[in-house]
Amino acid sequence: MANHVLEDAGSAAQLEVALPHPATSKPARFERFLENERFLAFILLAPAVILLSVFIAYPFVMGVWLSLSSTSVGIPGQFVGIRNFVKAWNDSIFQQTLRNTFVYTFWATLFKLTLGMWLALLLNRHFRGKRIVRASMLLPFIIPTVLSTFAWRWMFDPTFSVLNWVLYRGGFIMTKLPFLSDGAWALWCAIIVNTWRGMPFFAITLLAGLQTINPDLHEAASLDGAGAWHRFWHVTWPLLKPVTIVVVVFSIIQTFSDFQLIYVLTGGGPANSTHLLATYAYQLGVAAGLLGEGAAISLFMFPVLLVVVWIQLRYLRRLEGV
Repeated sequence: MANHVLEDAGSAAQLEVALPHPATSKPARFERFLENERFLAFILLAPAVILLSVFIAYPFVMGVWLSLSSTSVGIPGQFVGIRNFVKAWNDSIFQQTLRNTFVYTFWATLFKLTLGMWLALLLNRHFRGKRIVRASMLLPFIIPTVLSTFAWRWMFDPTFSVLNWVLYRGGFIMTKLPFLSDGAWALWCAIIVNTWRGMPFFAITLLAGLQTINPDLHEAASLDGAGAWHRFWHVTWPLLKPVTIVVVVFSIIQTFSDFQLIYVLTGGGPANSTHLLATYAYQLGVAAGLLGEGAAISLFMFPVLLVVVWIQLRYLRRLEGV
């Protein structure tokens, strides 16, 4: 009997020696866990990386290559360096297009910011039917761009313009206004349509920023004798500045590369006077089949937008004190 007890004790001792100590097994298990986490992270990120590579990286690299070649529809073309960029820079239509793009972006963004801020301040107050008004403000932003632009095109039509009819019947004009038949008028009409469409985005975003501001700050400033303008300039605007910068940058990027609105409203006319970089690149690259020249014109947008984003990041870091 004693021999059996000794044999059992020896077997237990051998089992304890054979089994790894819990303290020594934790690092190995943790390393395996980290390896599994890295593998899981790779699996989860793989779809996003594939999508970004296929739909962003590859088209961008392909666009750069086309801009440096003489490729056209049906002709592979050869490497020509920066000849397409030089040709575009010396083109009078491209010079007009570049000016139009900057003018269109500047004034449309300024109008959207001004009117959007005014609407945000108005909607931040309490009044009856506030929710209905807020919901209705999103209609210009919700309606498809092509559909709403067709409606504006009908209102600006030189023959059946409802605006000309109203102004004429009201005694404000004696002759019809050349809304879309004159280059200068057509560009400002496009700016108005872009402002109408983009203003709700500014208003809703700035309204969300206004709701994060503590009302006690305005009450304290009011008790100190500050008027409405001083409260806005010294309390509201500094606290709303980070949100405003982000919204303005998004608007600049979207407006600078706008295509649908101009293509449907004017098609770049009359006589190429309302072309933006996107519409002119489409006209050369797709309509005329000159893929290399069209890609070169579209790439003129890249450095401008890159500078805009860089300035935004630097300014936001300065506001955060980084």
